[in-house]
Formats: sequence, structure tokens, C-alpha cells
Amino acid sequence: SWQDVKPQALFLLAFMWGAYFLNYCDRQVVFSMFPALQADLHMSDQQLGLTGTVFCWIYALGCPIAGQLGDRFSKRKLVITSLIIWSLVTIATGFANSASTMLRLRGVMGISESLFMPTAIALTANSFSPKLRSRAIAVLTTAQIAGTVVGSWFGGWMADLGHWRDAFFILGAVGLVYAVPYFLFLMRIHEEPVTDLTAQRNRLKRSASGSQRLAVMTLIRIPTFLMLCTVFPIFLFGLWLLYGWLPTFLHDKFSLNQSAAAFNATLFLQGSTAVGLLGGGFLADYLYQFTKASRLWLLTITLLFCAPCLHFLGNSDTLMMTRIASAAFGLFSGLLIGNIFPAAFEVVPAETRASAVGILNLCGGLVSGCAMLFGGLWKSTLGIDRLLTITAVGYALAGVLLIVVIKRLFPRDFAVQEHGSEASQG
Repeated sequence: SWQDVKPQALFLLAFMWGAYFLNYCDRQVVFSMFPALQADLHMSDQQLGLTGTVFCWIYALGCPIAGQLGDRFSKRKLVITSLIIWSLVTIATGFANSASTMLRLRGVMGISESLFMPTAIALTANSFSPKLRSRAIAVLTTAQIAGTVVGSWFGGWMADLGHWRDAFFILGAVGLVYAVPYFLFLMRIHEEPVTDLTAQRNRLKRSASGSQRLAVMTLIRIPTFLMLCTVFPIFLFGLWLLYGWLPTFLHDKFSLNQSAAAFNATLFLQGSTAVGLLGGGFLADYLYQFTKASRLWLLTITLLFCAPCLHFLGNSDTLMMTRIASAAFGLFSGLLIGNIFPAAFEVVPAETRASAVGILNLCGGLVSGCAMLFGGLWKSTLGIDRLLTITAVGYALAGVLLIVVIKRLFPRDFAVQEHGSEASQG
């Protein structure tokens, strides 16, 4: 129970939440000010799409490297360094005077933020036992929700006031100030994982074997993990299509101003996602007592139930129906967002967790960038509404794939991780 968790672990979760909140504020603020960027920097729809694509692709490529660094070096120093660098880049973005400069800075932002996510997730997971892990990651991930809402609203509001540059200056400055107490706290904590005795013995055996191979060489031998690397990008394609283009879609379809469009694009989606996230974390940990595949089953529910929500989100005739579809999508998507990494941790060695997060983010980020790019390329031809319907079909197929994974692959991979290869044959 939570009462058994050390206060230091709870403080760690709180500090990580704050940094993760700023992480998403800084990355999302740009998407709610597209009309202002078109007017001031003369950016085309394709270039606006590239603000997300460049970030996602470079972020994705950096995540496996960051994960490998997080498994081998100090996680505490990596997350602090990441926060400082991305805050400086955020401030620099306020000085952008052309589309090319904006895109270059978004690329640098991708590099700096890639250092944070794999390491932060692994460091947080290491501080909690498996029975509380989904709840801890779910609580941490609510920072993503809050950061998306606040960053999007703040960017749209500042853009409507004619001060979009100041939005970057303010957010970057807040990050630099937060880095001071964040650093002072992290320097006092330990990074070793909290785990059960069986898993600890297995980890010691692996360490004693003297293997120095890259974590990726271990991870690619785990079929369940490889399937998660296939399903996760499909989910993120739809999610980032909404993150990047829903404010503009609502601005154009319902004639909303930038602030109102950002508010409607984030409040209903992210508010219900927070409910799904927290509920999914508690539900996964509860169901874990009855089936070790509880987290994978919740991922399956996400994909199968989000599919119709995506279609109706893009094809509803009224703003109210769009809000309802958005809220329903958020509710079910929260189940996956909070459980994707804990689900992977069920089948990967503890010492490869940061790398596992990094590789999942690599696969997801490459496809997320495509969502932003395709939104810009096809906004005036295929349309965001049809693109959402096509994505919904992909969600349904991914849900069916996960059912096969749960039945055919997961039991053996889980047994190997928990008890060693002999258990899978016993």
C-alpha cells in the first residue's frame, strides 16, 4: 500500500511531476499559436506540421541513446541536465525570426528533452514495488496531461494578446528556477530499484555473468516487448494528430479564436485522460493480483474503445458532440498512457528499463512525427477528419494484435523475466 512507501519516494514522485509538467508545457505551447506563427513568421501548413515532426523525430532518435546512458550513468544528473538545456532552448525559441530558425530550435528541443523521459520513468519505477508501479507511473504521467493543457492554453492566450514570444520567455525562465530545488533534492536520493527478492537474485546473476552487451541486444530478443514497440506507435499516431492539429481543426471548423480553440482541444481531452490515467493505474495494480497480464489487457481496451472515438471526434457536426468524443477518447487513452511502460517492465530485465523506455519512445516518436507531417500535408486535401477515421481502423487492428500477444507471447516472456529461463520450461 501507499503507507508502506518511503517518504523519499513520494517526494521523488512530486519533484519528477513538476519537471515532467514543464517538459510538456514547453513542447506543447507552440501548437496553439499556429495562426500567429503563420502571420508573423509566414509559415506554411507544411512548415507548421514540421514543428511537431522535427521535434518528434529527433526526440525519438535521441531516446534510445538517452536510455542507454540512463542505464549506465547517473539518472539524477541526466534529468537535471535535460531540464536546464530544454529551458534555455525554450527561451531561445522566443527570439525565432523565421520558419527555418523555429524548426532548428524545435530540433534542439527534441535532443534536450529526449534525455529526460526514459531516465525519469526508470528512476521513478525503481522507487516503487511492482504492486504500486502502475499507480506511481500514472500519477507521474498526469503531469503530461496538465502540461499539455496549461502549455496549450497559455500559448493560445499569449498569441491572442499579440505576445507569443513572451510565452517562450516565461516558460523557459520558470524551468531554470525550478532546476535549483530539483537538483538539491535529487542529489540526496539513491537510484537502485525497489524489487522483490527473486527479481533481485536474477539481476545479480545477470550482472555476475559479466555481459557488457548493449541493452538493445537483450530487448530485441523479447517478443512481447517487440509487439509493444509495434502497437505503441499506432496509438501515438492518433494522439499526436490530436495534440498537433486539434486546436487548428477546431479553430477552422467552428470559427473559434486561438485561445478558445486551444481550450476546447485540451480541456476535455486531457481532463478525461487524467481520470483514465489514475483509474487505469489503480485498476492495473488491483487486477495484477489476479492476472499478470492486467496492464496488457488495459492497453487492449484502450485501442478497441478509442477507435470509434477518433472517428466521431473528426466527424461530429457540433462542438458539443466533438467535446464528448474527445472526452471519451481521453478517458480510454489514459489506460494506455499510464500502463505502457509498466507493461514493458513486466518482461524486460530491471537493469534495461531506461533503455526499454527509450526504444519505445524511438518507435513512437518516429510515427508521431509522421502524424504531424501528414496533418500538414493533407489538411487541405484528405482532411483531418478523414485522417482520424483511417487512424481509427489502425487502432482496432492493433487491439486485436494485443489479444494475440497476451494469449501467445506474454506468459513465456513474463516467466523468463520473473524466474529465469527454467521457469518457462517447468
